[in-house]
Amino acid sequence: MRKNVQNGSALIISLVFLLILTMIGVASIQDSTLQERMAGNERDRNLAFQAAEAALRVGEDHLRQAGVLFSAAGTSGLISPDYTGVRPIDNNYPWTERSQQVSDSYAGVQAAPRYTIEWLTTQTFTPSDEGEVPVVNSYRVTARAGGGSGDAVVVLQSTVSR
Repeated sequence: MRKNVQNGSALIISLVFLLILTMIGVASIQDSTLQERMAGNERDRNLAFQAAEAALRVGEDHLRQAGVLFSAAGTSGLISPDYTGVRPIDNNYPWTERSQQVSDSYAGVQAAPRYTIEWLTTQTFTPSDEGEVPVVNSYRVTARAGGGSGDAVVVLQSTVSR
């Protein structure tokens, strides 16, 4: 007569399979979480970029208005050529004190974007046959905006001559 002997290998094999399936499930959840965070960060950066682009256009429009007064102190973000302080492209530029805030509201951004205008140079060209001496002023508009979380910050610049 044979005795009924149980080895228990089916239990061990099924536990190993269960462990493998659990590890695959945890890895896929971690991957999905990482992709979700990357998509959120990209959206945040895109919001910041769009707000900075809008502030850049508002700054360029401001420059086209008559009576724009520049100062060596950089008052209201209007910086004259003899300004010696920190430039708007530097990390420690005081954006809240020395910039213009865009009055329009933008959905999804944490704070309103801001811009500065720097008067770079004045060039006088040789007289033409018309009798007038053309004068061209060059300006740099710098815009800064943050995204929805405030972690994504975009700084854009454009140069305008008129």
